[in-house]
Amino acid sequence: MSERSYNVLFLCTANSARSILAEAILNRLGGGRSRAYSAGSYPRGSVHPFALDLLSSMKIDTTFARSKSWDEFAEPGAPQMDFIFTVCDDAAGETCPVWPGHPMTAHWGVPDPARADGTDAEKHLAFAEAYRMLANRISVFTALPFEAVGRLALKRRLDEIGQSGDAIA
Repeated sequence: MSERSYNVLFLCTANSARSILAEAILNRLGGGRSRAYSAGSYPRGSVHPFALDLLSSMKIDTTFARSKSWDEFAEPGAPQMDFIFTVCDDAAGETCPVWPGHPMTAHWGVPDPARADGTDAEKHLAFAEAYRMLANRISVFTALPFEAVGRLALKRRLDEIGQSGDAIA
């Protein structure tokens, strides 16, 4: 018997860096158990070039990457989400659309690498750190026994993942 596949939406205000990284990470680590998407409340319209550089350097195909509105995922015919994670503090405080199916939500805030100051090397390091934090959290998420725990226990665990510094569990 095969496991059910879960749809996951990562939200960030601009949908240009963190949510794009998270989408790529989960689609790589999900092993067919999850399908990741990303969107923003006020999409920038383009993906940050340092995010694309980082993903390309890790041999991750970036053709999926585009900055898009979360409205796409609230429309009829859009994939129904099982989980929605905000990865920036701005998006966590915004009023979200009503999501069909009432997905489970959690906030997994990560510092915005697009706001990093300094040299290009320091900025690239900020993107690598955001990737590392997201990869740690997503690794813990993918190991969760969704079917074996109750909804409340699962929600508590999702919140814990977002509150742990590096989400090493």
